[in-house]
Amino acid sequence: MVVGILTVELFIGEVHSLKEKRKVLKSVIDRIKKRFNVSIAEIGEQDIWQRSTLGLSMISNEQAYVHKVFAAVVKFIETQGMLTITDYQIQLF
Repeated sequence: MVVGILTVELFIGEVHSLKEKRKVLKSVIDRIKKRFNVSIAEIGEQDIWQRSTLGLSMISNEQAYVHKVFAAVVKFIETQGMLTITDYQIQLF
């Protein structure tokens, strides 16, 4: 069994309030959950309106599959217009 954790740090350039940030993140989080079947939540920078840290996790029986899914998630986030990935990290246990 392989447990994968993906931590993604984001810059959200076009929002001007926490309310706008939460609306953008909720939309992206819901689409990621539906498309990739991973657990995801905002885990940091909740009170800063242009920054966010998302945490994702998944369990699989193959490391390669976890890397494949997380690479697809990162690529998906990069295609979202308002979000810029400033850093990400993958950990496997």
